[in-house]
Amino acid sequence: MSNISIKLKDLIKGEILTDSQTLEKYSHDASIFEVKPKVVVFPKDVKDLKALVKFVSENKENEPTLSLTARSAGTDMGGGPLNDSIIVEFPKYFNHFSVHNELGTAQPGVYYRDFEKETLKHNLIFPSYPASKDICAIGGIVSNNSGGEKSLMYGKTEDYITNLKIVLSDGNEYELKSLNKDELDQKLKQQDFEGDIYRKTYQLITNNYELITSAKPQVSKNSAGYFLWNVYDKDKKTFDLTNLFIGSQGTLGIVTEATLRLVPVKNHSEMVTIFINDFEKIGEIVNLILPLQPESMETYDDKTLKLATKFFYSFAQKLGAKNVISLFFQFLPEFFLLLRGGIPKLVLQVEFNEDNEKTLKNKINELLTKLKPLNLRTHTVKSKKEENKYWIIRRESFNLLRQKIKDKHTAPFIDDFVVAPQYLSEFLPQLEQIMNRYPKLIYTIAGHLGEGNFHIIPLMNIEDPKEREIIPKLGKEVYDLVLEYKGSTTGEHNDGIIRTPYLKQMYGEKVYKLFEETKKNFDPNNIFNPGKKVNGSMEFAMNHIRTSF
Repeated sequence: MSNISIKLKDLIKGEILTDSQTLEKYSHDASIFEVKPKVVVFPKDVKDLKALVKFVSENKENEPTLSLTARSAGTDMGGGPLNDSIIVEFPKYFNHFSVHNELGTAQPGVYYRDFEKETLKHNLIFPSYPASKDICAIGGIVSNNSGGEKSLMYGKTEDYITNLKIVLSDGNEYELKSLNKDELDQKLKQQDFEGDIYRKTYQLITNNYELITSAKPQVSKNSAGYFLWNVYDKDKKTFDLTNLFIGSQGTLGIVTEATLRLVPVKNHSEMVTIFINDFEKIGEIVNLILPLQPESMETYDDKTLKLATKFFYSFAQKLGAKNVISLFFQFLPEFFLLLRGGIPKLVLQVEFNEDNEKTLKNKINELLTKLKPLNLRTHTVKSKKEENKYWIIRRESFNLLRQKIKDKHTAPFIDDFVVAPQYLSEFLPQLEQIMNRYPKLIYTIAGHLGEGNFHIIPLMNIEDPKEREIIPKLGKEVYDLVLEYKGSTTGEHNDGIIRTPYLKQMYGEKVYKLFEETKKNFDPNNIFNPGKKVNGSMEFAMNHIRTSF
């Protein structure tokens, strides 16, 4: 047992584990990285968390490597919850939630699937859930500023958080919410740690207001950096520190509870699938569809479709099909379309949701009329059962890649960039040229076409040093192109280990220095999830790539 765990035994009620099996499990998430912790702690309550933070703060000077990294479901694809010191695991005890008056309150260890079951009992939903909704947790959703298939219509997590409870670096818990001018003035006058935090943040933002507001990426989704531009609204005279913690990956403090705004579930939905053979038409297609205000515009590529065919039986199980023959009949319309026109480069699924069925039918008809001159193959989905098969393909492709391809492994390192949709007709052919320079690289593309948000997942033999060399080279080429089109390196998966090294390039030296100052103001001893958001390096990333699976 390590010295850390021995000392912690006297301070907290929760479990403290250092056995090799536990440390191995918490060395990984869904990323390509391996970072082995010294201790995994399962705090029972907020009192335990406060004791943990105070312990690390008080012992940091004598043990400089001490730090805390919060972890919920561990589904992050960028190494966000990995750390070589203390992992703080939430699902075991911090798993309480409630729903009342179109608001949900949840602790960070609550699995989204459980939370959604409760919200649906009230005919409500938290609309910014990610594709990993069956395996992710609320802590990760908040800390990554998650978005997903409904974010085209509803926006991201940052649009739905009303209150956060946080344990800050002084070891105390605070509640954050939007403050009006009078409330802010009161905070600024406080002569304590909280007042100091408000004064430093207010001064940083007001002294650099134009620089900060101009730094906000001009794309619909962004999880890169600290969202300083969302904190202070001069026109409305509001100041909201929750907007700084959303997407901060636990680098400024530890979230203990989130209050989430919920939205009513609409009564009617219908989907149209569009088969696209030419990237050059994508911009025109998107521009035709967006004015109709679909709830989602999800896409996946020909490789994902082939994957669905290759692992037909696995999809049958996910769909609840009694046998492969019944699933075959479910896909007959698509098989005939593919026979007539071949496998498309992209499948686009456009979903409309309305309370009024007539409004829904009118939108579907208008869409089909608009698309007719483009001579595209389309299919109007006839039932919920049929619609579900498309969502299974879209949501499960990454998991199938991880589980079914035995000789190669998923390598998410260019998995979440965003480019404004108006640039896609130019951008995507150039992206294809870059990917074609690596002819041996197998990869799939999926994403949120209406927002220009794409997930590219290469399949690689990570054990091979030559293949590992591709990661920084291809990453730089792709992100250089993304930033040339004023995009974001991450729309919803966040920076983590893999994208933190690109933040200075994305935002520039001056804004990056403001990120560093923000981190120092909240976490002067660097005890919260170090190496993410600031002070990360590609060298560290490459030195911690997994060499075995």
